[in-house]
Amino acid sequence: MHWLPTAEFERVLGGITDRHDRLRAFSALSRINTLYMVMRAGSGHLGSSFSAADLVTWLLLEETGGDDVFFSSKGHDAPGLYAALIGLGKLDESLVHRLRRLGGLPGHPDVRTPHMPFNTGSLGMGISKAKGLVLANRLLGRDQRVFVLTGDGELQEGQNYEALGGAANAGMGELTVIVDHNKIQSDTWVGDVNDLGDLEARFAGFGWGVLRCDGHDFGQIEKAFRRRAEQYAGRPAVIIADTVKGGGCPTFAATSMPLGEWRYRFHSGAPAPDVYAQAHAELLHTADTIVTRNGLTKLAPRASDARPPVKATGPSLPEVYGRALLDAALRDERIVAMDADLVLDTGLIPFTEKLPERFIECGIAEQDMVSMASGLAARGLVPFVHSFSCFLHARPNEHIYNNATEGRRVIYVGSLAGVLPAAPGHSHQAVRDVSAVGAVPGLVVLEPAGPVQVGAAVEYCASTTDSVYLRLVSAPVPPEVVAMDAGPSGAAPLEVGRGTVVRQGGSTVAIGAGPVVLGELLRAAETADLTVVNLPWLNRVDPAWLADLASGAERIVVVENHYTRGGQADLVARALLELDLPATPRFRGVGLTGVPVCGTADEVLDAHGLSAARLAATLALPEARPEGETTWKPSATS
Repeated sequence: MHWLPTAEFERVLGGITDRHDRLRAFSALSRINTLYMVMRAGSGHLGSSFSAADLVTWLLLEETGGDDVFFSSKGHDAPGLYAALIGLGKLDESLVHRLRRLGGLPGHPDVRTPHMPFNTGSLGMGISKAKGLVLANRLLGRDQRVFVLTGDGELQEGQNYEALGGAANAGMGELTVIVDHNKIQSDTWVGDVNDLGDLEARFAGFGWGVLRCDGHDFGQIEKAFRRRAEQYAGRPAVIIADTVKGGGCPTFAATSMPLGEWRYRFHSGAPAPDVYAQAHAELLHTADTIVTRNGLTKLAPRASDARPPVKATGPSLPEVYGRALLDAALRDERIVAMDADLVLDTGLIPFTEKLPERFIECGIAEQDMVSMASGLAARGLVPFVHSFSCFLHARPNEHIYNNATEGRRVIYVGSLAGVLPAAPGHSHQAVRDVSAVGAVPGLVVLEPAGPVQVGAAVEYCASTTDSVYLRLVSAPVPPEVVAMDAGPSGAAPLEVGRGTVVRQGGSTVAIGAGPVVLGELLRAAETADLTVVNLPWLNRVDPAWLADLASGAERIVVVENHYTRGGQADLVARALLELDLPATPRFRGVGLTGVPVCGTADEVLDAHGLSAARLAATLALPEARPEGETTWKPSATS
């Protein structure tokens, strides 16, 4: 792999006098480093970073200065934005090697990173954040222009349209929105998922000034920004920039997709080594062509001996789930599947291929999707509603509660649950979902550990009269959990509120759910002599079962892939107190206590005290604990 030092950016910027060629060169250099960063990290978003690269270049080099603010609302283009800021010397050069690493550059923008004024990546929030900034500036007497970059897929989120009218009513001439109109959202075409219609008319109907340009042509970009300043000085304006996802690199460009192919392959993730080599050669050729025609010597990339992180192997629960759901749907014609633009990541491709008439693609509009499920359930259908847990439990939370008050069954399936994978950053780490939905009346929260238990969980969802929130970890299932799941404990039928002892050990009983926690607990038990229990029910516990478990325990510890408040630990602690046992075991809850960090799986689990080594030290018997460490105290959580 190769990357370009900041000195090469400085040489090119200082040596090219033609203005537009200087911008083209900078953009090409930024794409080279973006590719390197994503390849080294093993994940990231190339397509969005490349489609926005020329717009970012214009904004950073030509448009903004002084007190102006620019940020990306969509957040997927973070690697490209980082690469440009490093090239300009606004971020430390060493960070080019630390995308999605602990203490490095997070997968989505975070305010703890210089020049990132807002946390974004949770889509649809950027225009509203910018409006608040404008209003604050007016109150404080501060004159400041604000530029927000959005994606076109992002414009499916309804919050955007709540924001537009108020900005026009307030005459926010300080605010400019740029739409990276690459026409592809996560995996496929916006027009096929949730068509935006006449986007120019939409903005104009709210009273915004509207301009359009080719987002890869610096001449057109310049004219659009100049016209914005001249024609719409007293009101907010949008520049709809037509771009190509993966633009600037033939290998990644959506225009290179074979005819009829529905899926864009480079939305997220690092490319294969041969694809990387081909793309790097194309980008370097483009950059060298520009610099040499301006009298400069060719670029001098530096080689890195680093290798992309080795990806963990093991079954993917969403994939297993998708096959199990299809099997259930073939037996029960009432089952329908709904999706929020994540058909690949939620395991639904088999369903879409076999039962397309019972698949509903809702786009990036979770509130709409969840309330649609109410209508389906009202006619006796059984909707299975899918998205990432971070989006499914939060934005439509009121709608989930409203559905529950109607007493109709809806199955919510949240993938990417918990702290892993941690590379995308905290906007995508669902570690408060159990607390957010666990108290909803008639809603059971269930987290299976392995493929066998996923199948049992789908059967439960298909047969129960309750609504269910099925929490699916997307990180590969570790070998210890695969073996556990394939044994008698995995094959045991699911009984609401009851768990299974999966390792018999000492008098410290460690309860957990899901592959991440149970995998680390099983490894920790090798040195800490724990009795490990798989309790997949996160908001239900059977008092009789818990009393029996507690009768032989000196300590009960609940470890969870979640915050320490409002999750399984609180559930078990309360149940223990209400049992009023003659001798209640000492209790502790272990989980996250702060905003989850970004990095590799090993880095993040260790940082949050959830790695096997950290858990073994935390859960060791008092006599085995390090000298000076405090002993156990009975408490609901810690």
